Amino acid sequence: MMDSTIQILLIEDDPAHAELIQRAFEDRGDEARLIVAHTLHEARDQMNSFTPSLIIADWRLPDGESSELLGDNRNHSDPPVIIMTSYGSERNAVDMIKSGALDYIVKSSESMTDMPHIAERAIQQWEIIQEQKRMQTALKESEAQFRLLAENSSDMISRHDTNGVFLYASPACKTLLGYEPEELIGASVVPFVHPDNIKQLLNILASSKWGDVTVTVDYRARHKNGKYIWLETTTRPFFDEHNNRREIQASSRDITERKESEDALQRAHTDLQEAYDRTIEGWVLALDLRDRETEGHTQRVMQMAVKLARKLGCTEEEIVNIRRGALLHDMGKMGIPDEILQKPGPLTDEEWAIMRRHTEYAFQMLSQIKYLKDALTIPYYHHERWDGSGYPHKLKGKDIPLHARLFAVVDVWDALSSDRPYRKRMPHHEVIDYLKNEAGRLFDPEIVEKFIPLAEEIER
Repeated sequence: MMDSTIQILLIEDDPAHAELIQRAFEDRGDEARLIVAHTLHEARDQMNSFTPSLIIADWRLPDGESSELLGDNRNHSDPPVIIMTSYGSERNAVDMIKSGALDYIVKSSESMTDMPHIAERAIQQWEIIQEQKRMQTALKESEAQFRLLAENSSDMISRHDTNGVFLYASPACKTLLGYEPEELIGASVVPFVHPDNIKQLLNILASSKWGDVTVTVDYRARHKNGKYIWLETTTRPFFDEHNNRREIQASSRDITERKESEDALQRAHTDLQEAYDRTIEGWVLALDLRDRETEGHTQRVMQMAVKLARKLGCTEEEIVNIRRGALLHDMGKMGIPDEILQKPGPLTDEEWAIMRRHTEYAFQMLSQIKYLKDALTIPYYHHERWDGSGYPHKLKGKDIPLHARLFAVVDVWDALSSDRPYRKRMPHHEVIDYLKNEAGRLFDPEIVEKFIPLAEEIER
């Protein structure tokens, strides 16, 4: 049970998620005061009026990333921060923990059933902090009091020198790892750690030289029966004045069941994403079968758009949406009559007016599909032009979303480089000259500059 005086600041821009997380705390019966902010700006205003004991923050918020709460500007007195995100990856988790996050929780973007799990994790982490504080107090008061606290803890409490050698292990090591304390004391922790996690362990040992830094890490530890279990260990360096040396204090608990649940959730999420992508590819195939004139165009522009996005420094998450948006960029043409879509010659002005509506049709068809929300930028805006002469909204310059600006260059490049029933493809050098000449009028000049070397590679 949490301390009744705990005050939690929840920063979550989705009201439904915030309500479910709040309800999860209430269902546990914990006497916690939960204050909700929907943006970083609101959170800062809240912290001017009260000091939270714990902050739970969604990673991506309307006015920035909650990683702003971490980093070098943090003081030891600042409240601990737990980061939540729907875009889980090991790299993000490591980056957040290194930046000072207490924990990093993956929440499903497609399901709200994991909100009780978020509450449970937050409470567990708060309990770890409290136990660490109690142990620190106990150490200051007396070694005997520390041992009394450690030996009655369900977590394994241990102390190590800066090389990772066990100086002390509480009786809970028997429950967690199958070893008696005397079997561990004097041994290095390294042989008990899975080879894939050794680097993490070495980083923790190195951090003991930095100063008063608390580190929490998940890793696999070898049980006495030879199997590996997942441990969550929180470490903190301190100076043992009695022995005149630096030591590391650790608190470890078994999180194997939680890890298995997270892995199952991640696999389900991956399977769902693959199913989404197969669905998109099916739609694209249906459009290609209907519009033979541009067959193969969609796959080509998708591949080139992804290459250009990487060159522009887009994140992997952005590239997923760029890939989907590129595949769906002409989906609105499903709403264009066959006599216009399949016309073998140039269109009349009246026919062009109808054809231009395909961007709006795409918005109508796809905007209600939640997982395509961030991919819709390309189908909806890829015919906007830098000088404001495009459609459907005549956006100008950088008012046009970046993904649409980069795709516009790729789309025109492929169209001019391909044969059509009413014209032959343009020679490569003429296509490049066209893009250069229209940079700053139809296209973002910086994107054209980045794109041309890619187009030259394809031609070679």
